[in-house]
Parts: sequence; C-alpha cells; structure tokens
Amino acid sequence: MSSVTENGDVTAGKPNEEKTYKKTTSSAIKGAIQLGIGYTVGNLTSKPDRDVLMQDFYVVESVFLPSEGSNLTPAHHYPDFRFKTYAPLAFRYFRELFGIKPDDYLYSICSEPLIELSNPGASGSLFFVTSDDEFIIKTVQHKEAEFLQKLLPGYYMNLNQNPRTLLPKFYGLYCVQSGGINIRIVVMNNVLPRALKMHFTYDLKGSTYKRRASRKEREKSNPTFKDLDFLQDMHEGLYFDSETHSALMKTLQRDCRVLESFKIMDYSLLLGIHILNSNMREKEGECSQNASDGKRPGGQKVLYSTAMESIQGPGKSGDSVVTETTNTMGGIPAKSHKGEKLLLFMGIIDILQSYRLMKKLEHSWKALVYDGDTVSVHRPSFYADRFLKFMNTRVFKKVQALRSSPSKKRCNSITALKATSQEIVCAVSQEWKDETQSIITEGQSYSSLDEEVLGSHRRPDLVPSTPSLFEAASLATTISSSSLNVDERYQRDQPMLYSSRERKLL
Repeated sequence: MSSVTENGDVTAGKPNEEKTYKKTTSSAIKGAIQLGIGYTVGNLTSKPDRDVLMQDFYVVESVFLPSEGSNLTPAHHYPDFRFKTYAPLAFRYFRELFGIKPDDYLYSICSEPLIELSNPGASGSLFFVTSDDEFIIKTVQHKEAEFLQKLLPGYYMNLNQNPRTLLPKFYGLYCVQSGGINIRIVVMNNVLPRALKMHFTYDLKGSTYKRRASRKEREKSNPTFKDLDFLQDMHEGLYFDSETHSALMKTLQRDCRVLESFKIMDYSLLLGIHILNSNMREKEGECSQNASDGKRPGGQKVLYSTAMESIQGPGKSGDSVVTETTNTMGGIPAKSHKGEKLLLFMGIIDILQSYRLMKKLEHSWKALVYDGDTVSVHRPSFYADRFLKFMNTRVFKKVQALRSSPSKKRCNSITALKATSQEIVCAVSQEWKDETQSIITEGQSYSSLDEEVLGSHRRPDLVPSTPSLFEAASLATTISSSSLNVDERYQRDQPMLYSSRERKLL
C-alpha cells in the first residue's frame, strides 16, 4: 500500500494496492468529497442570491457527517468526518460566472465515482477527475490553501474582468477533517480531456536545471515530460497561424503579469499534444470520445474552459489546420515541424507558490552551485520573463505566410509600368491631335494621367498602393524614359500648337 511521508506526500507502494494520503485511503477521501460537496452545494441553494462582499471571501462553513447519519446528513460507511467549505458564496458566484449550474456541478462530482489520476509532480498531491471530464479535484497543503484564500479577492477581480485566461479556474475550496487530520482540496477546470488521447504531455517551466523526466516517469503508459525533453523531441517548436499565435502569446503575457503582481512563481504550462494525422490515432480518439459522451450530461458546458476559448473566446476555430468534420474538443490547432496536424490542450498550473522565504533560500543555494538563471525557483519578475521568452522562442512559433519571389515581383512591376507608360503616350498623342483643346483642358488631362499612373483606378492591380523601394525605383525609371519620348514628340508638334492658338486669338 502507498503511504505518506511526514510532509503529507504520497509514497509509492505495490501497483495493486490502494494509495493513502495522510493515513487516509483514497477511496475514503473520494467518498468524503462527494458526500461533503453534495450537502454543502445543496444547502447553498436555499440561500438567496446577492452581491459578493469582501467578508464573503473569508467565511468558513462547517458540517459534521457521522457514519450513522443525522437529521441533516445521510449515513455512510466511511469514518466520521467534518467537512469545511471556504468562501461558499464567493465560489458560487465564480461558478455562475462560468455558467456552471448547481445541478450540473453536483451531477459532475457526485453522480459517479471519481477517477484517480497518477501524479507526475513532486508535490505528492492526489488528483481526481470527474467521470464527465469537466473538473479536476486536487489535494493541497495548508500553506497553499491559505494562500488561495488570500489570493481570491484580487485574483477573481482580474478573472471577472477577463475570463479568457489560461490561469487555473478554482470552483471550490474544501477541507475534510477526520481523526485529527486535515485534507484540503480544490476543484478546478480540467485542462487535458480524457476523450482524446494525448500522444505527448509536457510540464514546461522555461528552465533547464534538472528539467528532464525521470526514468520512473518515462516507464508510465502516459508519461509527462519536461523542458529538456521538449527541446529534444520538438526541437523546432510548434507552429500556429498568425492570428492564433498572437492571441496565445497575448494571453500568456497577460496571465504572467497577473501572477507577477501577486508575487507568484514556479508555475508551469501543462501542454497536451494530440496528433490528428494517423488514422489509427483518430479512431482511438473517436472511441474514447464516444464513451465519454455517453456519461456527459446533456447541455452542460463550462464557459471559457477549453484551450481555444481561453485564448480567443467562443466562435473561432483553426480552420486552416483542421477540417470542419474534425471534432477539436476545444483544442488549439497547430502543426509540427514535420507537417503533422495537431490539437493542443494547455493551461497554467501550480500557481499556489508564493515567493516566500523558503523559496528565496532555495534559489540562493541553487544559484551558488548552478547557474542561477537556469533553475526553476526564481524571483517572480525574472521567472515571468524567462517563462515568456521560452514559450515565444522555443515552443510556440508563427507560420510565415508564403510570398512570391523578388524576381517575380520585379518582372510583374516592370511589365505593368511599361503598359501604363504606353497608355500615357497614346493618350497624350490623342490630345495633341485635338486642335480645339484649351490650355486648361490640357492641364487637366495631365492630372488625370498622373492619377492613372499612381492610382490606376481602371487597373488597380498594375501598381500596388504602397510600392516597395525597388518598385518605386522602377516606376521612376520607367516614367522618366517615357517622358523623354513625350518631350521629343511634343517638340515636333509644338509649332503647330502655337499656330493654332494664334489663330484663335486673332
């Protein structure tokens, strides 16, 4: 059986044995979570809606659930426990902000057993996912829960202003007390849907110090790799169209500045990659998707929960990469350096790390032994800048639009300008043949010719509205050569024009 260390971390046990967390089995934790949330959310529906006040962020409600049951709580076969709910009214408001109805929230968490996930990180936390793939439930340490409480007012002020974010969305903070042990949990959005197979999963920090998946992690069926693994596997990065790349980087920049303002660091970008090219892989995704859709309640949709909605909002999709018949599951379309069509799922995780004294000490001793700029624990401002630089230069890249070669441009521009100059000479000759044309009319005709050369409203494709330096030089050369021909013709015909004008004056 897996056991727990003094810090509350889960230690490895035999594969077929159940994990324990703080001397509590995972099955008991899952049962307590479902019973507690079922009671508190149901009880909360009786309270009227109102605006969230500052004191609502610090309210803690508690209920005791004995195994034999009570007038308010049902009987159960788990040890007696007390269930605490932090900031219930505030979190209710936040769930409503993302379109989560109380019945849907209860259905997702309480209708079927929670599914336990493996934890690739060093935190030792337990992870559970709801059967409909909507929510992740994670155990957190006391300091992390305390930090989230302090963070809530400012964090959700920003989230309320801009719900399109890759930051984690917290839908509830709870605590299970049993036998003198406190197990704190948070309910968050699920970044990686199980309905699609993730062919590659990465935890990226923008650091290179010990950022390679361990041998034990690599032996897993679905390992989570790290920064050095990504640079080796995807050495040329992932490619997006210009609009998607711009939206993604703007979202990351905005999110990192928010985290920096709260002095948060040591966060990661969880990146899941699904490859669309392989027929076998597509069939695997369709089979797992159909199985998941059978359990999904009709009409439930958490707003801004998918990766594409998080960076662009609903209504946009990457039509340039995937076809209309492909169900993207909210993934961001991209391409690999091999030309493979991909769907990316991502979100910023592990944000409950404040740059406190222990983190400062950790960075100090690591910087003495290693390069201080490569370790993952750093001051928040530097961490954010390094994180963004890594994402923008090594991970996410923009597809350059195909342009015609300069030689073709020169040929096209010269041919067009020659045609235009010939039209000019013909038009001027016609005007000189008209003896009844006045001097003012002649000036107007030259103005119209200038408009034809520069604007060419009759053939706008001949000369671009903003010519390049070479095209401008070609234009000047062509017009000057044309003007020489015009001057010679003008000098030959000039006596005839003067004689005509003298007759008119007489």
